[in-house]
Amino acid sequence: MNREAGAVSLLGLPRDELEEWFVSRGEAAFRARQLMRWLYHRGELEPRRMTDMTLSLRESLGRTAGLVLPNVLRHERSADGTRKWLLDAGGGQVIETVFIPERARGSLCVSSQVGCAVNCPFCATGQMGFNRNLSAAEIVAQVLVARREIGAGERAITNIVFMGMGEPLANFREVVRAASVFVDHLGLGLSRRRVTLSTSGITPRIRKLAAVSRVALALSLHAPDDELRNFLVPLNKRYPLGPLLDACWNYARETESREITFEYVMLDGVNDQPHQARALAKLLRDRPAKLNLIPYNRVEGAPFKCSPRDVIDRFRQVLLDAGIMTITRKTRGDDIDAACGQLRGTVLNGRSVPAGMSARA
Repeated sequence: MNREAGAVSLLGLPRDELEEWFVSRGEAAFRARQLMRWLYHRGELEPRRMTDMTLSLRESLGRTAGLVLPNVLRHERSADGTRKWLLDAGGGQVIETVFIPERARGSLCVSSQVGCAVNCPFCATGQMGFNRNLSAAEIVAQVLVARREIGAGERAITNIVFMGMGEPLANFREVVRAASVFVDHLGLGLSRRRVTLSTSGITPRIRKLAAVSRVALALSLHAPDDELRNFLVPLNKRYPLGPLLDACWNYARETESREITFEYVMLDGVNDQPHQARALAKLLRDRPAKLNLIPYNRVEGAPFKCSPRDVIDRFRQVLLDAGIMTITRKTRGDDIDAACGQLRGTVLNGRSVPAGMSARA
C-alpha cells in the first residue's frame, strides 16, 4: 500500500493526542483506544489486521499511520543474559537499546537521543558527540523491537529506564510523551515506579517534570562537591549541586516518590575516598535518597580505572553507617560493551557500525 505524503507515525502518541488525531480526520475518539490495544497489547502494527475497525479506516491507516519499526543492524547477547540491539535511526545514524534480565524483573534501557551533548569524560556516549533528539515514536519503537526480539522465551519487560544514549531532559517533550505511553493502561501499562528517568541534572526541567509526570527519578551524581562534579559532569557548571538537589527533593514531595535514586560511578583515586563518602553522606542524610555505586566500566580512550572492590566496599560502609541506603550495582553486559557508560553507536563512511554501546552511568 502506498504511503500518503506527510504520513506521520502514530507510535508514541499519548492517548489524548491520538484521540485528537482521529477526531481531526472525522473519526470517533474511541478509535484511539482501539489502535493502542492493537499496538501495545497485541503487538500488531499492520492496520489491515486490525479487524474491529472499518475497512476504509484500516486502508487509511495503512497510508498515513507510519507504523514501522527500525531495522536491527546488530544483536548481541552477553554471557550473563544481557542483550543489546543496534538500531537504524536513519541517515547513517544508530541508537542502542539494552535488555537486562534479572531474577525478579526484566529492565529495558532505552535511548532518548542520538549521541549526547553532556560530554562526561568517563562515558563513551559523550565521545560520539550529539546528533539529534529522538521522537516519542522512536523511543517507544525501541520497546516494541525488544519485545518482538525477546519473544515468549525470556522474562518479560517489567521496567523501562531512560538510561541509554542521550540526556532525557534535553529531549523533554518527546521523553514525556513516550513515558505517558509506557504508564497508560492502554499502552504498556507499567507502574510509574517501574519507569525511571535518569538525568545528569537539568534543574529547571526536573521541576517542570514534577508538574507533568510522576515517573521515578534518578540523578547521575558521581561527585559530592561542585568542584569535582564540574569536571565529571560538565553540566554542573550551569546547574550546581545546591539548587539541583533542592529540585530533586521537591520532585520527591510533589510526586510522592519514596526516594530519588542517585548514581555514583566509582573511579579509582578520583571520587572514591573516605572523606568523599562522608561528604556524600552529608548531602543525602535524612533525605528520600537511595544510592547506587556503579563499578566503572572501562571506555577506550578515557583515562579512568575502576576503584578496587575493597575501596568500593569501604566507601559503601561509610554511607551505610550514616543511614544512607546504598547498594553496589552488579556489572552486567560488559563483555559486549553494553554496561553503564559503554554504549556508543558510530557511523563510518555512511555505514552504521557498532563500536561498543554507550549509556550514561
